[in-house]
Amino acid sequence: MKGCRVCLSGLPSDIHRPGSSSESGEKFVRPPGAAPSLEWLLGPISKKVFFEDYWEKKPLVVRRSKPNYFSSLLSLDEVDRVLTTLDRRYPDVTLKNANGKVSGDDYTAGGDSLDVAKVYQLFEAGSTITLAYIDTVVPALASLCRSLESEFSSPFQTNVYLTPAGAQGAKHHYDTHDVFVLQVVGAKKWIIYGTPVELPLRGQDFDSSVHARGAPTLEFKLEPGDTAYVPRGIVHDARSTDEVSLHITAGILGYTWTDLLLELVSDVCLSDPAFRKALPPGFAGNEFDRALGRETLRKLLQKVSAQSNFDLILDRFIDEFISKSPPLLRGQIAQMAALDRVKIDSVVGARGGVISHLRTSGESTSADCYGRTITFPSHASEAVRFALSKSEFVVRELPGDLDDSGKLALVRRLIREGLAVARTI
Repeated sequence: MKGCRVCLSGLPSDIHRPGSSSESGEKFVRPPGAAPSLEWLLGPISKKVFFEDYWEKKPLVVRRSKPNYFSSLLSLDEVDRVLTTLDRRYPDVTLKNANGKVSGDDYTAGGDSLDVAKVYQLFEAGSTITLAYIDTVVPALASLCRSLESEFSSPFQTNVYLTPAGAQGAKHHYDTHDVFVLQVVGAKKWIIYGTPVELPLRGQDFDSSVHARGAPTLEFKLEPGDTAYVPRGIVHDARSTDEVSLHITAGILGYTWTDLLLELVSDVCLSDPAFRKALPPGFAGNEFDRALGRETLRKLLQKVSAQSNFDLILDRFIDEFISKSPPLLRGQIAQMAALDRVKIDSVVGARGGVISHLRTSGESTSADCYGRTITFPSHASEAVRFALSKSEFVVRELPGDLDDSGKLALVRRLIREGLAVARTI
C-alpha cells in the first residue's frame, strides 16, 4: 500500500508506508475466494489501532489510490441487475434528494412495486437511489457482513447509495449506528460536523429542529478504493463530484450496555416481587416523602447488583446473535455430492462466513450456529475446535485421539452440517 494516507479527525494527515509499522502492505491483498476481513477493510491501519483509537470515538479515513479495491464486492452493472431483475420493492429501494422531497408515490406502481423506468428518470434528475439490505441478495456483500459480524459479535447490514454527478441524497444528519463507508465508483466530498448526541441509542434519531449541526471539523473526498469509518452521533453530509458515485455502507447494528442492563433488570424483576410492588400511594402529592422513595430505589438497585446473573444474560445475547446470522451455504449441494471422495489426505477447511459458538461440557462439545445446536462427542472436542478455526488443513492433521476413520467421519459430518468445506478432493 505504498503512499497510503490516513486522515485523522482533528489531527494532521499521517503518511503510512510499508515498513513504517509492523504491517506490510501485501498483508491487505485479499486472496481470491477469501472472505473480506476487517483487516482488509481497514488496511494498512491495524485492528488494534482501530479499536484503541477510533472505535466509537472519532472518524477514520483511509486513502489507497487503488480504484479497484472494492470491485469484487459490487459494480454499477450489479446494481442495475438488482434493480431490474430481482423485484426489489419500496421501501427497500428509496430515492432521496437533499434539494427537494421525493415521495414513494413518485416511483412506485400498485403499492410497493417499483416503476424502475421512473426510478432511473428521477436518478437522472438528481435523486440518489438507496438500496437497503442488499447483502441479502448480493453474495459478496453477504460474505462481507458475516466476516465483520464474526469480528464484532454484532449484526451488520449493507446499504448501497447510487448518486448522480453533483448531487446530494440526504441533508446533514447523524446515524444511530456506526458505519464503514466503502467507495466503489466515482467520488464524494464529505463534511464532518459536531456530535450533538454522543453514541445515540436506536430511537434517538437526528432531528434538525433539536440537534445543532455544529461547525465543520473535518472535510475529505472519498475516491474509489477508499474507506471511511463514522461513529454514530457524528453529524455529516456528502455530495458527489462531477461523476456518478457508488458507495456501500456497512452498518454495525451493535448491542450496547444499555441493552444488557435492561435485560438484567427485567430478569431480576421477574424473580423478585420487591420490584413489582406499586409506587407508594399518593406519590404524586405534595406531601410525598421523596427521601423514602430514594431510599427504596437505592435498595432495589443494590438488589439488581447482587441478584443479577451476568453470564445468563450474556448467553442470551450470544444466542440471539448466533441465531440471527443466516448461513452462507452456496455450493453445499456439490459438497454433499463429493462426501465419499473426501479422504485422509484431502484438504478441507472451515466454511467462510460461519458464525458459531462452541460450548464444552463433560460429555460433549456443541456448536451453536444457524439457529440450531450441533453436538459432538467429548473425545472429538479438540479436533472440532481445530477444524472450525482453520481455513485450510489436511484431514490427517486433526489433533486429538481420533484414528483415521474417526477423522474422516468427523470431517464429513462437519461438511454435511455446513460448517466445513472440502478444498481439494
